Amino acid sequence: MTVSSVSDPADAAALQRIRAKFPEADPAGLLPDVPVSRIPRHIAVIMDGNGRWAEERGFPRVFGHRAGASAVRETIRACAKIGVEFVTLYSFSTENWRRPGDEIEALMRLCVAYCEGEKNELLRHNIRVRVIGRRRGLPDDVLAALDDLTAATAGCTGLTVCLAINYGSRDEIVDAVRAIADKAAAGGLRPEQIDESVVEDHLTTVGLPDPDLLVRTGGEMRLSNYLLWQLSYAELYVTDEHWPDFVETSLFNAVRAFASRRRRFGGLDAGA
Repeated sequence: MTVSSVSDPADAAALQRIRAKFPEADPAGLLPDVPVSRIPRHIAVIMDGNGRWAEERGFPRVFGHRAGASAVRETIRACAKIGVEFVTLYSFSTENWRRPGDEIEALMRLCVAYCEGEKNELLRHNIRVRVIGRRRGLPDDVLAALDDLTAATAGCTGLTVCLAINYGSRDEIVDAVRAIADKAAAGGLRPEQIDESVVEDHLTTVGLPDPDLLVRTGGEMRLSNYLLWQLSYAELYVTDEHWPDFVETSLFNAVRAFASRRRRFGGLDAGA
């Protein structure tokens, strides 16, 4: 489908924006029942259920995390196919340090392996990687792998994949408040100048649009300290599928659900 063949102006504008970043994207062909203008620009994901997926099959929990890496790869590719511009993945939360030591160690090794093993594939598909979360506490080899991956993909202009590692939203907001307070105390910012845009400029997600859609696998109905500021008006989609079972059709179903919602942002429908 070409931009000129799309009759609806909103869909034509959305397709033009998508094709500028993803020349091969085919949202109308892959999701003919979804208006192109209703494809979310930014999807945030809580990748839950890896451990339960493994335990249900009689494997150690670590096996589920390894299987989950395949779901990451498939989700990223599916997003690029339909023109999703940003994907933020909740990879390791600040609360995850409470897990058993062997599981944490395995997760750290998996992070390094993912960064090293996927770098060429990400570059091949013009995918940029960003990382949010506190660096303090992460092992040196993990930080080195993350830094190498972000530096290697910094020039990519297609899909942006944001990895939330050692991330907690309350910590992020506290850090932002401290930074703003320091500026105010130094005389560089007056209290009446502090508004939403100032706060957003001090969050680790600065430069990213707020997520349109939050997908949570594993069936749990909570946000788990994830992007609390940024998700203020996101649509929520929870599936009972465990993360390793989340495939391209799963993502497309989430997008279909999103497209069927009416987003009012606190207002009313026209004519109400």
